[in-house]
Amino acid sequence: MKRSKQRVLGAALIALMGAVSGGAQAAPCLEVVLTGVQGGPPVFMGQAGAGTLVRYGSEENNCSDVLLQFDAGRGTTQQLSKIGVPAGKITAVFFSHIHSDHSEGLPALMQLRWHFNSAGPKVDMVCSDDVTTPKGYTMSCRGFGENIGAALIASGEMAQRLAENPKRLPGGPSELLNIMTFEASPEAQVVWSKGDVTVTAVQSRHVAGHASYRVDSPAGSVVIGGDAGNDKPAPPRDSSTSAQVEALAQGADIVVHSVIHPVMGPDGTSGFPPPIYHRQSTATDLGAMSMRAGVANLMLTHHIPPLGAARQGPYPIEGGGLTADDYVSAVRDSGYEGNVVIGPDLSKLRLVAE
Repeated sequence: MKRSKQRVLGAALIALMGAVSGGAQAAPCLEVVLTGVQGGPPVFMGQAGAGTLVRYGSEENNCSDVLLQFDAGRGTTQQLSKIGVPAGKITAVFFSHIHSDHSEGLPALMQLRWHFNSAGPKVDMVCSDDVTTPKGYTMSCRGFGENIGAALIASGEMAQRLAENPKRLPGGPSELLNIMTFEASPEAQVVWSKGDVTVTAVQSRHVAGHASYRVDSPAGSVVIGGDAGNDKPAPPRDSSTSAQVEALAQGADIVVHSVIHPVMGPDGTSGFPPPIYHRQSTATDLGAMSMRAGVANLMLTHHIPPLGAARQGPYPIEGGGLTADDYVSAVRDSGYEGNVVIGPDLSKLRLVAE
């Protein structure tokens, strides 16, 4: 994948700010916004659940031709509202996997869209096919999308809302989803495109059905790793990062990836379960991966533990809460010298084609 010549606008840590103003020339731009950086099911200081907004367009229209939401944890709709993106403007939603901390914001997003945009257009919901595990359960992104309004229908709210406005879709918010699934493969494949924007996906290890994505545009490229980890579930291994994600990231401008700090490891005192630790990618290994792939910008999200938190859920943090510098220092231990963004919610980077 050819790397676009571009310049990066915006500081590494930008939160709750408006768009970076552009010049008179309507150059293509790609902006990446961390809509939520909370790691896992716990909640800390009101952080939103995992999610990344990728927007593409021109500087003239604030990169607003195509708006792609990758994962949608709790609070996604509220976070989008803070940057002036209404639910009705999202073009497509992509899921790395159907864990609640990555997906529970979708019902709220689509319910709001159902209220005010029932006439369409539909939202493309892109994720991997159903996968049945050796233990017999099935991970089903499609099943999740088809049933996001079930509780509202069962409660009678849908009937009441339809009585007020019969122009709304009778089947609820699921009817506004165009569910597009793909058979996950360790080889990159195109799974979605619109105009100048192409999205490829690759199978990556975390739970059954996990996928990572790459967005390519004339303004630049970004890889969204999700919670990807190495195919080997535990040491000994060369790295905690995914070889598939590393291949996908070659020559990309930005990598967005979940992160776990080494303080949570089995050698520490937190008591964090080793199998869960080993299925995440460490800050140091993500730095090494980004360096090998030639990536200039690493955006760390889904922080385990959250910045400043004394605990990750029930697990205490050795030495107290971590700072952003603690995460950056762990990345730098790999030798990576690129730009590191470590939150908070709504941190952003913008690429503009020259």
